Amino acid sequence: MSAVLWDWISLLLRWAHVMLGILWIGTSFHFIWLDASLRREANQPDGLAGGSWMVHGGGFYHAEKYLVAPPNLPAKLHWFKYEAYFAWLSGFLLLGVVYYLGAEEFLIDPQVMALSPGAAIAISIGGLAAGWIAYDALCRSPMGQNTALLVTAVFALVVGAAYAFTEVFSGRAAFIHVGAFIGTIMTGNVFFIIIPNQKKTVAAMLAGEKPDPALGLMARQRSLHNNYLTLPVILMMVSNHYPMLYERANSWLYVAGVLLIGGLVRQYANARDGGETGRYVTWLLPAAGLLALLLIVGSFDFSKSDASTASGPPVTLAEIEPIFQQRCTACHSSSPTDSNYRQPPKGIAFDTSDEIKRYAKQIYRMAVRTRAMPLGNKTGMLPQERVMIGRWIDAGAGG
Repeated sequence: MSAVLWDWISLLLRWAHVMLGILWIGTSFHFIWLDASLRREANQPDGLAGGSWMVHGGGFYHAEKYLVAPPNLPAKLHWFKYEAYFAWLSGFLLLGVVYYLGAEEFLIDPQVMALSPGAAIAISIGGLAAGWIAYDALCRSPMGQNTALLVTAVFALVVGAAYAFTEVFSGRAAFIHVGAFIGTIMTGNVFFIIIPNQKKTVAAMLAGEKPDPALGLMARQRSLHNNYLTLPVILMMVSNHYPMLYERANSWLYVAGVLLIGGLVRQYANARDGGETGRYVTWLLPAAGLLALLLIVGSFDFSKSDASTASGPPVTLAEIEPIFQQRCTACHSSSPTDSNYRQPPKGIAFDTSDEIKRYAKQIYRMAVRTRAMPLGNKTGMLPQERVMIGRWIDAGAGG
């Protein structure tokens, strides 16, 4: 009963996290687009940055932006903050349900670093907090006034965190933590900078004072950072489904590549929305595509020393069936003995010979090529056992 309950909790948290993320990202993308689309209009007052006309859902909309603030505070002012707060909160709770309560299975990999669950969780929470503190310090330093220098420093911060996480946690947990690391920075921008600065502007207006333009500029800078970090954080959050990203040496380099690809794509979108043209803008997407291609090709193993192609005598199904019974069926069985599972993950069971042969391609990818399974090598599958499975599959996965 408890396993089913935790599955429901995980599902509902994941659902909430995805929906809240959509709301947050949608508003973020819209307002960055709106800011870029502003144009000065005829007879527009000097205090306005510009206006933008839109059509959607059968209606016409006209939005204007003030350079600092309107002369008078409107009676109704819409705020956009709870999407960010609850997206982060639901994500952190999901991190706790999956990776903290399941630390020995999902968070810790003894082959990377032998940690107690308490130590691993402390490193996780401390790493997220340290990321925000370091990022905020960079933005507040003199470097924060130099866009190119600040971008380079933030890029190095995230890549450095990725390297550190891969040296401490399992590959899967490391990439999820990169996503949580970036997500914490983004939420911190909203909670500590953007909303407080907006509140200070409103308070100044209520007091009959002129708002400080620097508050708006700082909030816009952090909002723009969030815009560029959105695409990488989404990929990190779904990376657990793709072990070719994290189950490899120097997997942190893929984080660097994803950051660059996401930045190029967002730069293209923002430049086009702002009316920029020319060769520079034209080549942004091809550059992103080329980098993506390099990452894809780099994930292929062209060596002849892979476990599945190692020389040796033919292997029969009868020889590898005991390996599956000993290493895999604790989870992948119609009646799992692992207390974390009531049903086999993804409905994949290895109780019979036909079932093992049916999933041969997935077994090759997950147990031989990427070695992502068993999770954290919880059942202690040996390298020579992976070699035997690889030979059997390369020979046609016959009986």
